[in-house]
Amino acid sequence: METSELNERQRTLSRMAIATSEQQYHRLRKQLSAGVAGLAGIFLMGTLWYSLVEKWTWIDAAYMTTITLATVGYSETHPLSERSRLFTIWLIAAGILSIGYIANRFTEALIQGYFQEGIRQQRRRRAIENFKDHYILCSYGRMGYQIALEFEAENIPFVIIESDISHVEDARQHGYIVIQGDATLDECLIQAGISRAVCVVAALPSDAENLYTILSAKALNPNIRAIARASSEEAIQKLKRVGANAVVSPYVTGGRRLAAAALRPQVMDFVDGIITGTDRSFFLDEFILGERSPCIGHTLRDAKLRVKTGALVLAIRRADGKLIGGPSGETVLAPGDLLICMGTSEQLHALNQLLMVARPY
Repeated sequence: METSELNERQRTLSRMAIATSEQQYHRLRKQLSAGVAGLAGIFLMGTLWYSLVEKWTWIDAAYMTTITLATVGYSETHPLSERSRLFTIWLIAAGILSIGYIANRFTEALIQGYFQEGIRQQRRRRAIENFKDHYILCSYGRMGYQIALEFEAENIPFVIIESDISHVEDARQHGYIVIQGDATLDECLIQAGISRAVCVVAALPSDAENLYTILSAKALNPNIRAIARASSEEAIQKLKRVGANAVVSPYVTGGRRLAAAALRPQVMDFVDGIITGTDRSFFLDEFILGERSPCIGHTLRDAKLRVKTGALVLAIRRADGKLIGGPSGETVLAPGDLLICMGTSEQLHALNQLLMVARPY
């Protein structure tokens, strides 16, 4: 069997294996709706029979049908013919079965708490509908957990898409908004607000799943920034070809960081302290200069960014891709420049206000 066919089969089996409280809620709601619709159909059938066959008024026919279905034991509204008595026997049996079915489904809903699940779903949908310029995190495994912690530390609004019920429950216990489903499917991305999102992070364990996710995300929102995880060089190239803005290999990145920690341990401690963690005092951030920024055309010395905000400009990437590391005071700021800066959260916030920047993603 070819690799693509095997991957597709695995994805199909994964979707078939998902049995969630949300799906059970939808199933139960459909069953209750079907039971109520069936009871309404039986009521209509009984009313039409007594009205058309027995020539009763609509009120009498509806009343007879009601007391028959309710099995209250009242006497016949009018004397019935033999065939109508046979029909009434059938009507009583059908009513008992229909009402019993509805009562059974309703009791299950109360015991299992499916109505509470419906309320929770409505709250999640309303929260997602209010999101704009948010992030979508696909997978809440070991890597997704760390990503969620970083998003939370940065106060970034985000939605998680996860298929594993245990991971879903764990994420919800942390207070995150989670959609249980397959991130490779358009319907899940649409439910997560892909059209209003600013970035999607595909951290699924399979390269094929990440590839499908990036393809779907870019098809639904061509302007979204797409970040993907990859486990091989071939997967990195394929993900970039389908539109991923950045691809991260845990093995390549982990190897580099291990080597750097061995060779330059103090540098790595410093870098880790400013780019990760929830208790850090200094942060790294990036700002892209728009046409309306008041600093356009000025040198760094004239702009006095360090004096006014306390933030330090570490590097500047020009619009053409050229990187200027450790820019001097004579460096002139131009439209489209991306400034990589370091400072406290207050300093970076002040810098953002001063530059009047547009976020790069």
